Order: sequence, then C-alpha cells, then structure tokens
Amino acid sequence: MRLLRRWMRYNAVGVTGIAVQLAVLAMLTRAGYGVMAATAVAVEASVLHNFHLHVRWTWRDRGLTGAGIVRALIRFHLTNGATSICGNLGLMALFAGVLGLPPIPANALAISVLGVVNFLIADRIAFAAETRQLVRDRSI
Repeated sequence: MRLLRRWMRYNAVGVTGIAVQLAVLAMLTRAGYGVMAATAVAVEASVLHNFHLHVRWTWRDRGLTGAGIVRALIRFHLTNGATSICGNLGLMALFAGVLGLPPIPANALAISVLGVVNFLIADRIAFAAETRQLVRDRSI
C-alpha cells in the first residue's frame, strides 16, 4: 500500500514536472533554439523541480536533511537526471527526428515511456534511506 501511495505521489509530481518541461521546451524552441538543446535544458529544469517536490512530499518519510539532501540530489541527477536526459534525447531523436512528430507531442511521448523506469530508480537509489540515518534511528 505504501508503494502505491508513493507511486501516486510520484505521478502527481511528474505531472507538474511535465508541465515545466513542456513549457520550457516550447519557450526555447519558439525562441529559436534547436530541439535537442532545448530538450536538454527543459529536462534539467524538470529534474530540479521534481527533486524539490519529491524530497518534500513523495519521499519525505526518508527524512533527508542537510548533507543527505545534497547526496540525494547527486544520486537523483546521476540516476533519474541521466536517464531522463539521455532517454529524452534518444527518444526525441527517434520521435521528432526519424518519425517527424512535432516537438511537444514527441516529448510528451518520451516522458511517458521513461516514467516507470525513473520511479523505480528513484525509489531504490536516489531516495534510498541512508545507512547512517537508519543506524541512528535504531539506537533511539
């Protein structure tokens, strides 16, 4: 049940992150930036937005504070961020480049393909409870 609740929260945050990503992508492509560069910047904006909400809501029970948040941000970027950027760029090359879909629908499709993978990575790695925190909790 806890995993289902977390999955629902993850998706709620994801919806707001999608809005951020698509808005930044639309703004940058309209300003004349190339689709691939605009996609990379849009994904990064979404990753930072989502990280903040995940720490405060989705995985708040993991008790991340101070240096733990910094470590989680690094893990989040190395896992979800890398998966999102590489996956989005690869899928955008396929959807927008090869298949000729417009940038916004192509990116929305890429985001949905990567959703499940990123949730599992975030739950198991990026927001994993830290060993020192678990030891401290057990000694109380």
